[in-house]
Amino acid sequence: MPRDTIKRIFKEGEIERISKIIGDTGNGLTGTEIGHTLRSSGIADTDPGITKWQRLYNALAKAHNDRGSGNHILGYIAKAFEPAKWAGEIDRYNGIIADLNVILAFHGLEFRDDGKFHKITQVDNLTDAEKRARKLHRILEERALHQKVFEYCNAELLENNYFHAVLEASKGVADMIRNKSDLTFDGAELVDAAFGGNDPVLKINSYISETEKSEQRGFTNLLKGLFGTFRNPTAHALRIEWNMSEIDALDLFSLVSYAFRRIDSSSKRT
Repeated sequence: MPRDTIKRIFKEGEIERISKIIGDTGNGLTGTEIGHTLRSSGIADTDPGITKWQRLYNALAKAHNDRGSGNHILGYIAKAFEPAKWAGEIDRYNGIIADLNVILAFHGLEFRDDGKFHKITQVDNLTDAEKRARKLHRILEERALHQKVFEYCNAELLENNYFHAVLEASKGVADMIRNKSDLTFDGAELVDAAFGGNDPVLKINSYISETEKSEQRGFTNLLKGLFGTFRNPTAHALRIEWNMSEIDALDLFSLVSYAFRRIDSSSKRT
């Protein structure tokens, strides 16, 4: 990281949020990793026996008070998220960095996957910071998902809105089937009418060998499972009741992308 000559002052809440992101039980660093990075950053590990995020918060906050600056926090982030350390974990890495960048945006900084901090236009409210991160959208772009995913739920993704993004993506699968098959059904009935039977309206392969017919049946069941697992509960449940994690949302979008690709390349019965 290039030497930062500006004395950066972090608010207590910002240090707490950074600590919670890095010390997150599901996606953050392990206790060993937190301690090692504190030592290599020259920061005293004041309370090694407590909860990970609180341990990190206490160490960063004390150093901030003692030094009258939060530059060491940037140094810690740079050491903890050296790109080479995260080879093979790109989604997890990008997710953590995107969350950290929401806070860093208030200081006119953005940490990128080159392991460096870059100057950006400083924001002064949370809405701008959240839009700058565009966490979910970036990860989906890096997965090279089918363009239809973004056509159907782009607005929701920009707001990190898992609930409505899932709903729109699943609607998009049904819309593509209807448009290509000229059928008017919905849900499982639509899938059976389009892909089922001895002579399907839509075929994802040449549908000659038993292996190809088995693949067609498997894809049919996959689509019905997609609608049953994600679309139907989401459409009828209140948003506050649908506890969808980021990981579930990302996996669903990958599944939806696969469905789009197979439907897109399918042939229609003449």
